[in-house]
Amino acid sequence: MIRNTIARVDLNALRHNFAAIQQCLASEPGRTPPGIMAVVKANAYGHGADRVARALEQAGATMLACADIEEGIVLRGAGVRVPILVFGALSVSDLDGLFEYSLTPTISTPGAAKAVHAAAVKRRSVIGYHLKIDTGMNRLGFRHDNLRRTLPDVLASDHMRLDGVFTHFASADEPESPVFNTQRERFDAAWDVVSGFRRTLGPPEGGHSVMKHASNSAALLRDSRVWYDAVRPGLLLYGIVPPPLASTIPLRPVMSLTSRVVAVKGIRPGEGVGYGCRFHAQSPRTIAVIPAGYADGLDTRLCGRGHVLIRGRRVPIVGAVSMDMITVDVTDVGEVQPGDEVVLLGRQGEESWQQIDAREVAAAIGTIPWEVVCRLGTRIERYYD
Repeated sequence: MIRNTIARVDLNALRHNFAAIQQCLASEPGRTPPGIMAVVKANAYGHGADRVARALEQAGATMLACADIEEGIVLRGAGVRVPILVFGALSVSDLDGLFEYSLTPTISTPGAAKAVHAAAVKRRSVIGYHLKIDTGMNRLGFRHDNLRRTLPDVLASDHMRLDGVFTHFASADEPESPVFNTQRERFDAAWDVVSGFRRTLGPPEGGHSVMKHASNSAALLRDSRVWYDAVRPGLLLYGIVPPPLASTIPLRPVMSLTSRVVAVKGIRPGEGVGYGCRFHAQSPRTIAVIPAGYADGLDTRLCGRGHVLIRGRRVPIVGAVSMDMITVDVTDVGEVQPGDEVVLLGRQGEESWQQIDAREVAAAIGTIPWEVVCRLGTRIERYYD
């Protein structure tokens, strides 16, 4: 059986976006284009990690990135063979998965370094890792201004191989913030420190190239100086430009979310709709009921702020968003009937302007588009085109 509310994931659009990003990266004259480390954490931003990861691998991603070891294991189980970087903290994790599934850990604290080193010694193996530098976000990472004290022991390990060095920008999507450029300068200085230590200590395996990366989607759009050896697009791959930024990259939305009208009813002036009767009719209205609610990932703040598309018309969400249902005002649409398609995300009809995207939804409720797509519930079936 197929539920009324479903998500469709257009893998052709995903591949198109990957190729469009590649073309953008190749547009800088006189430089080798950076590789693309595709970010597929949080179930590929709600799109379905197994299918999306395989499509990105086939498209040419040089590496994939996920949040934790468990996500990496899922990707390996789906058949992914390219390197997989685990972004998250490791010091309290079960580290066996790193070795059993050939995952690349992020070393972001001295404790993580000691734990991974001990696990590698126990297995009599050498494991490659990426070193995270904290340049001002103040979450995970070795402080940029304390590396001369903290790094020697990490880099001297004969059971860990440094394969990459990276940082994460706190405000790449805020054009007026000076923090972005400060972090860039700190990261470049930190890279020099790491490089100096490597020359002094000498890598135990005899020398190899180390990847330098920092660009999330917003940084990729904002400044080619931080493309380095690889970029880490997430949101852009899924066809969404991080607000408030704009882009000339010809992206296509990858996910659409649709449902069906299950009931249509009239209400009289003064009557309320839904829990708390948060909507009261000022005149006779026609209300359509749609079987999608906050258990499916719709935000409760959409009441009175959000819209859906029915019969090519934009109609408002009225009344509370409940666990399994929303109600919309279709008074001005015409003969709406049970079974009519409802578009919650995506396009209805051939006219491109008849579209609701994640940026619009996020703006309506005061959040970010990452949240809109990531929170889609597990009971929503995802179908792949």
